Amino acid sequence: MSENNNWERGVLEKLALSAIQEQRRSRRWGIFFKVLTFAYLFLILILIMGWFGGKVDGSLSGKHTALIELSGVISAESNANADNLIGSLQNAFKDKNTAGIILRCNSPGGSPVQAGEVNDEIRRQRVLHPEIPLYVVVDDMCASGGYYIAAAADKIYVNKASIVGSIGVLMDGFGFTGTMQKLGVERRLMTAGENKGFMDPFSPRNPKHEEFVKGMLEDIHQQFINVVKQGRGKRLKETPEMFSGLFWTGDKAIQMGLVDDIGSVDSVARDVIKEENVVDFTTHEGFADRLAKRFGAGVASAFPGFGAQVGGVTLR
Repeated sequence: MSENNNWERGVLEKLALSAIQEQRRSRRWGIFFKVLTFAYLFLILILIMGWFGGKVDGSLSGKHTALIELSGVISAESNANADNLIGSLQNAFKDKNTAGIILRCNSPGGSPVQAGEVNDEIRRQRVLHPEIPLYVVVDDMCASGGYYIAAAADKIYVNKASIVGSIGVLMDGFGFTGTMQKLGVERRLMTAGENKGFMDPFSPRNPKHEEFVKGMLEDIHQQFINVVKQGRGKRLKETPEMFSGLFWTGDKAIQMGLVDDIGSVDSVARDVIKEENVVDFTTHEGFADRLAKRFGAGVASAFPGFGAQVGGVTLR
């Protein structure tokens, strides 16, 4: 009888142990599939939200008009930077199904360096692909750095109320010497190098520094003027005010030869390029890129002593 009980107990223990092991295996597989499902859904969410940036593949869309968006201030820190715009242009031009390209501009301007790099790339691509026209279509505004880029296009189309122009350069900042005197604050600036404290906002104005800045701005302004003349050629009807930094409506800009005609993305794609299928080639900055830039800005702000004391030069 005792042997019988031992045998039954052994069988029951084996069955219980087997059941426990099976439960553990089922639980592990359940966790695995839950994690796999979560990762799959997370990847779909990332793609939907465009966290990794990228563009729609136009090669799958048949013959099309390629659209590139230029929106906001042009700077290395914004989505409207030279790297993004140049990448978009290269992708659009090399796509075998691109019938023409529309650069839709809604920008008040920005960095002359970033705008200059994009202008150079447009002219380079037009030489490499003379069969693919590139047109700029202006929404609300195409001013200063935005117009610097637009000047490289085959033609520029506007709305009659669009704002165009502002062909000028500025460097702005503030001076706090009067406020410091009223508060009894003393500025203790120490430098190695005669001009290292260049245009320091907490020091009195220095005529020598101001004269130097004016000369530099004149040089950049002349570069801007040359780019406009090169891009627009004989279409320009030059006046003394054209390069003064003023801006005009789309209607007036047509009369001045700064732009060519009234048009929208739809009308240019349909009536000029003759291809109504519009595919967006804009490179949108991804989550990883934005995070890296913010991290970089944070690191830079931790070492202010090595930064410039003056505001950046801006085409606006």
